[in-house]
Amino acid sequence: MEPQVKAFFDDATNTISYVVRDPAGSACAIIDSVLDFDYASGRTDTRSADEIIEYVQSEGLEVQWLLESHVHADHLSAAPYIQERVGGKIGIGDRIRIVQDTFGKVFNEGTEFQRDGSQFDKLFQEGDSFHIGQLRGDVLHTPGHTPACLTYVIGDAAFVGDTLFMPDFGTARCDFPGGSSETLYNSIQKILALPDETRIFVGHDYKAPGRDDYAWETTVGEQKARNIHVGNGRDKDGFVKMRDERDATLAMPKLIIPSLQVNMRAGQMPPADDQGDVFLKVPVNKL
Repeated sequence: MEPQVKAFFDDATNTISYVVRDPAGSACAIIDSVLDFDYASGRTDTRSADEIIEYVQSEGLEVQWLLESHVHADHLSAAPYIQERVGGKIGIGDRIRIVQDTFGKVFNEGTEFQRDGSQFDKLFQEGDSFHIGQLRGDVLHTPGHTPACLTYVIGDAAFVGDTLFMPDFGTARCDFPGGSSETLYNSIQKILALPDETRIFVGHDYKAPGRDDYAWETTVGEQKARNIHVGNGRDKDGFVKMRDERDATLAMPKLIIPSLQVNMRAGQMPPADDQGDVFLKVPVNKL
């Protein structure tokens, strides 16, 4: 089956969120939603999430899933906000526990922060399947960028998160705690083993040099032939060398500190203090 896919591009974070719809009914899933956040003022805004909610409601859709491809380091998830308004179960890979353990220590969260993934409604494992109405979704564990990265294969479409970008931009960085360029290469081979006609929807786009417009849809066949990092049969050793050298030159994402603290909690803010105020921590010399 071919799911109907509606993309929402967030200019502030170059994130693409998706509404994936069963063409035979009204059921849908929302993948990688965005909560707007101004770091300088510490203020959140829901305009990006509200745009998705407005679309869902105007189309008369039933939200069954709010899917996260991984714990994002470049934007905050709006999943709880959307869930409160239109429903859906929040899902992520079961290796979120590894991410929670790693960053629970980085942010000195203490024993009150649960590291068992219980903040999410569903923890997916490799080989799991789920349904969006009559649409079947299958789960591929595709770590490397982070330990908990998933690819959701829904009908003829694969939602790869940050694992792959458009062919002219390449692949995800692997230098965050728990990342691995060798693991990423192996994960990408799992995606490239899908049928060539499989549609691939990426999690971000930054307009590669020479390209005027943002883009987010490609195919497995195009990735195999043209991806500048892994296409045309590039070997693992060459990829690992390229990826590690490139990652050493990259700055940390602007929103990594708030994003990790919120997203490892399934999009919830840290608990408020006795006065009802919420605070995010800034670890010094930890990332």
